[in-house]
Amino acid sequence: MRDWFLAATSFRTSSAALASAFTFRPTGKRYRRAVAVSLAACLFGNSALAQTGDEFDSGNDTVDQASKRRQASSPATKSRTGVTRQVVQPRHPRSAARADMPAERRNNVDRSAHTRTQKPIGPFARYDNLREKGLWLAIPGPADTIDQENGGVRSALADVGIGYIGWTHNTFVDNQLPNAARSPIANQLYMGQNPTFASANFLIVTYDLSRFGIPDGQIVVGAEQQYWTWDRPGPDRVGLNTLAYYQTFLDRKLELKFGYLRNQNEFTGTLFGGMTGSNMFALIQAGVSTNAAPTPAVNLKYNFDDRFYNKISVQRSISPDGPYAEIRENPAGVDWSTANAGTLLIDEIGYRSKAAPGSPDTWLRAGAGFNTSRYKNLADPDQQRVSGNNFHYIAADRQFWQTDAVRSPSRGLYGGFSIMGAPPDLNRISQYYELRLYTKGPFDCRPQDLIALVASNTTWSKFAVDAALAKGQLAHRDTLAITGTYTAHLAPGIYASVGLSYIHNPTSVTHTLQTEHALNLLVSTLIFF
Repeated sequence: MRDWFLAATSFRTSSAALASAFTFRPTGKRYRRAVAVSLAACLFGNSALAQTGDEFDSGNDTVDQASKRRQASSPATKSRTGVTRQVVQPRHPRSAARADMPAERRNNVDRSAHTRTQKPIGPFARYDNLREKGLWLAIPGPADTIDQENGGVRSALADVGIGYIGWTHNTFVDNQLPNAARSPIANQLYMGQNPTFASANFLIVTYDLSRFGIPDGQIVVGAEQQYWTWDRPGPDRVGLNTLAYYQTFLDRKLELKFGYLRNQNEFTGTLFGGMTGSNMFALIQAGVSTNAAPTPAVNLKYNFDDRFYNKISVQRSISPDGPYAEIRENPAGVDWSTANAGTLLIDEIGYRSKAAPGSPDTWLRAGAGFNTSRYKNLADPDQQRVSGNNFHYIAADRQFWQTDAVRSPSRGLYGGFSIMGAPPDLNRISQYYELRLYTKGPFDCRPQDLIALVASNTTWSKFAVDAALAKGQLAHRDTLAITGTYTAHLAPGIYASVGLSYIHNPTSVTHTLQTEHALNLLVSTLIFF
């Protein structure tokens, strides 16, 4: 019951929860700049534009970015030529140029010392400020894309303050048990009952406003297209993914982001290890916005220091009938409101310490939400809709062992857990528990691969279960899943995953004798450009 990198970014392989370029080759610098200016004019001149996650180490996320930027904020630490200057003390007095040395020898020593005081920055460092800000999700930078800098278009766009990242995420799920109870797609009950294919495609464009003196200022515009062979988890859509404004205040202690946001990438931190994620549907059912269903929101985050933070959001809730109903009513994602949807308040407090030599990665977070939307009452289906839904969660991830603490401190063995809850009278999922064990860079020859083993239990609303039993249906009170995956980094920008997931009761609440068990084969590819 896993997400594959973009549970965070797209669909979910959790069957139980889901039941409810062409390359420019410019001949010169002038041509590249002309291309960039032309694209910039198209991007910001078209008023109808809104209609339509080492690289995967979340150390690149906003929590860590803020602290790193604060540490590097002094202008004396950087030169205008992109070279970081560091004061290097001679290891021995004889290594410095002495006044009594011959002039030629002294000049050679001085040149050598000057060379040692300069540390060149990587060729892709200039793009760091153009990556989307405000997320816990670390979307890769240009270094981990298939096109990287080919043709010079990315560089030309960066010269005028524009950055971009796109990706395609494709997943195939199929139950391997002989009693899979195949059915017509219209009657399919869970992912994998029939061979199920899904594709989600994204394009995110950013514009740097710090060039105009706005601290860390950024405009973000994104689009998403998704396709499913089984309509229920989708449905298919082409529309807005995000339209946001971001900046910081008080020397980056306060972060502001507002617009059409997908808060599944702003709160909770369900993605771990870069490619595998927790089932977040327990929170989505309570109104949290998603990649396929962005909603108007204002997010504020206060960084007490480099590790402790508090983040709040005032968000228009997605439809209380779930993301399927939200997308059906608002496929383009630009409507200000949908039927029965109210306001969702979210608050998360956390502690985050990124991996460093001798210091393991640690992330603790807890949050709660309150929703004014009008929900159907599962305890009394004949009653009118009621408001007052809420949710809570707590999660932790800790690095137990560092494989290569000096060169790559994020490599090693990790463990974690998640607990989520919501009232059973307004939500089909009332509780969700998860334990996870995973390793980043399991082999020296595969430093960017990931192996994960996850066990989860989804508890269904007692009112929904009792109602089904009263009708004489077979019903279950929980769903157990155990999933193992291996994710390989095949080349820059190319990832592939394969796994198996055993699920006891893969359907929601009710089942048949043929749908009590599933052994799903999970295959996924993820390509960035």
